[in-house]
Amino acid sequence: MRDRQTNAWHVSAPLAARYTDGSAAEPDAWSLEKHIESCGPCAALVSAAARRGTAAPVLDRVRTAVLAEAAASARAPSPTRAVRAVARGAQAVQAVQVLRKVLAVRPRLLPTRAAPVGWTARMVWAAGPALRGPWFAGLLLVVAGALLLAYGTGFGEARPLLLALAPVLPLAGVALSYGPYADPMYEITATAPSGGLRLLLTRTAAVLAVCVPLLTAAGALLPPVSRVTGGGELPEAGEPVLSPGAWLLPGLALTVAALALGSYIGLRLAASALGCGWLAVVFPPALVSVPGRFGARIEPYVSGPAVQTAWAGAAVVCAGLLAVRRSTFDRLEKL
Repeated sequence: MRDRQTNAWHVSAPLAARYTDGSAAEPDAWSLEKHIESCGPCAALVSAAARRGTAAPVLDRVRTAVLAEAAASARAPSPTRAVRAVARGAQAVQAVQVLRKVLAVRPRLLPTRAAPVGWTARMVWAAGPALRGPWFAGLLLVVAGALLLAYGTGFGEARPLLLALAPVLPLAGVALSYGPYADPMYEITATAPSGGLRLLLTRTAAVLAVCVPLLTAAGALLPPVSRVTGGGELPEAGEPVLSPGAWLLPGLALTVAALALGSYIGLRLAASALGCGWLAVVFPPALVSVPGRFGARIEPYVSGPAVQTAWAGAAVVCAGLLAVRRSTFDRLEKL
């Protein structure tokens, strides 16, 4: 609704009610969340709607517990005024943190001015469990291992080896980013207006934001490999080589395909199936090839205009299927 005097948009009571019970459309929820960052009355309206909604009994129990704790602290031996003030502040902070988790919304639902450190911590948390767990360490290990093979042992086909593994790494990160097996806050985040596919795409983007520059830069640092001669020899003039970014479109297509397939069979199973399928197709020919020809074996899967166009088309098709299946992520139990 709009203020007649200032012509500014404000949150209406029906929209606040739909937002707190999770039935508001995503564009409306995004507009509301952005607006209450700077509008105290609307933030208070949304908080009041949450207290009147289905979370009201839980909020009442939290309020009772906080008041009981405060009363118990008051009956304790009287501390100094400064210590008492600190205790009240700590209780208030704890109460706000509990309320935020119970309401299952972003911290800005309760009007506060967060410090930059708090904002950074929330962004890291929103990025998902993958960036906080062993997946990130595994990604660094793969990159370091490829560089060590190339420059420490003289292995001439470190770049094609990295290109063969690179499309699988985002799949592993996405599989570990969302779902009850990976996220201890899954039950809360899945029911929040910002949960579901929106949160999954946010965490997928965070995984890709780490993978793409790191793996591409590592591929650029590795010695180039000829399509024909293989090994660590420099290619002849005009001879095609495996580009460090040749894995990008295959990796993107497999990642989007995992999201789309995950709406049917679950995200973890979909990512595992596609990752194992990719490795099963790419690596067996390399095992039977002569030494120094792995680059020639991997080239048909990642290099060339026709292959790259096919991967781009597959990514577009999977993205369309994902858009059609987007509502399933709001109630999917197989994630």
